[in-house]
Amino acid sequence: MIRRTWRSLAAGLALTTAVGLTAAAPAQAAPQQTAPQQTAPQQASPQQASAAAPTPDKDPFYQPPAGYETKAPGTVLRSRPGSLALFSLFKEKVKAWQVLYRSTDAQGDAMATAALVLVPENVPSPAKDRPLVSYQVAEDSLALKCAPSYQMQSGVFPDNPVVQAEVLLVNGLLKNGWAVVVPDHEGPKSAYAAGILAGHATLDSIRAAESLPEAGLTKNAPVGMMGYSGGSIATGWAAELQPSYAPDLNIKAVAEGGVGADLDAAVRNINGGPFGGYALGGALGVGRAHPELGNYIDSILNDEGKDLAKRLGDSCNSMIVLQGLFKDINKLSTKPNPFDDPIPRKVMALNKMGHQTPTAPMFIFHSVNDELLPVKPVDDLVKTYCANGASVSYNRDQLSEHITLVATGAPLELAWMQDRLSGKPAQQGCTTKTYTSMALDPSVPKILQDYLQGISKLFYSFCSSSVPRSSPPSWRVTSGAPWASGVPCTSVAPWPESW
Repeated sequence: MIRRTWRSLAAGLALTTAVGLTAAAPAQAAPQQTAPQQTAPQQASPQQASAAAPTPDKDPFYQPPAGYETKAPGTVLRSRPGSLALFSLFKEKVKAWQVLYRSTDAQGDAMATAALVLVPENVPSPAKDRPLVSYQVAEDSLALKCAPSYQMQSGVFPDNPVVQAEVLLVNGLLKNGWAVVVPDHEGPKSAYAAGILAGHATLDSIRAAESLPEAGLTKNAPVGMMGYSGGSIATGWAAELQPSYAPDLNIKAVAEGGVGADLDAAVRNINGGPFGGYALGGALGVGRAHPELGNYIDSILNDEGKDLAKRLGDSCNSMIVLQGLFKDINKLSTKPNPFDDPIPRKVMALNKMGHQTPTAPMFIFHSVNDELLPVKPVDDLVKTYCANGASVSYNRDQLSEHITLVATGAPLELAWMQDRLSGKPAQQGCTTKTYTSMALDPSVPKILQDYLQGISKLFYSFCSSSVPRSSPPSWRVTSGAPWASGVPCTSVAPWPESW
């Protein structure tokens, strides 16, 4: 067990794919909301958008206009051209827009948050109504600079490499000709792990994308939702809240992995271990959405706890891990067993997924050996959903752990989503399958081949076919590439005569 935990930690830090505590916010009844009116959003000029963008906390784009609270949830308040780039370096052939839209926080009050709306440039829609997928990343952070609407763009500093790495999974959706919306589901206060808030933000990002004229989407198009680990918080809560909060949305599929089904189980599992920073970080995030918990945490932290909370409070995913190594909440508190107090116990009890039942078909996958999120709460969640009439394909994996499953489980997840959004109906009822490894399924090689062939259409060529044959043997970057147009790349191989 110790060896596996250290292997997981090393993989998470070296590959910058550590994903964190997947806690969700307390469940509560959500009022039914009407679809947003298609009002004309404020537009930023291309010149403004192309300038070096400040971080969201210093960017006036992220500040909502006066009176936005009166708008319907999902209303676009402001938009501007954006971009999509792998690891912020490799710009992709994607039409992109940042949108600021109206949503609802965990207390039922208006809030404004942002999203990145993406449409592939040269991959046609597979149907008259282009499918749309809302992809929720494992942001797992406590600062606006870590948000995906900023981190996934070209040229930004990689404060949150986990978010930037998940562009690879977003590409698996774009290559099908689908549109994708990536919401800042933690909201304007970076309320990490606050499930109700994140669910609202996710559903309203879909409304915002559908109402953005430039994207050319329709409300008749099939919609999917997808997320892993921290992204499963937003995805799972959106699935549960959608029938009551956003019945106007045409949700056809929900796929989630590394599921944060139970806050209490997650905190007790990781507290004091290599990922201990996520225990306090998740509690701080939920406390931002639920003041009673936030005030309680502030009141019980000792000096060391207050110092760590201050440092985590402006940190992204990987720095939360590094600063919180082996931190034990019990030793950061003036009170023994602080999470046994009535306030956190109430939050934790309400924080378990399963209070409401999704009506859209679901694909859920989880590692039996998950070192961050125990599998039993996910087993129990699936049993609850199924007992209440949901349709769930539940996939348990034996050889993986939390970090590796995001990659080894992705091929079957993407294939399932493609079947649903292409019109193939999901099997009614529930099925459970335990794999030795999902990566060993016979269909995976073909899925990977299709993925690699498909995403090649999303990237700019490094060498321009417009370079004349008479030119000196050198390569030049195309005008659409992420680097400056026409810059000679003399350090690479000469131009092949056969091209």
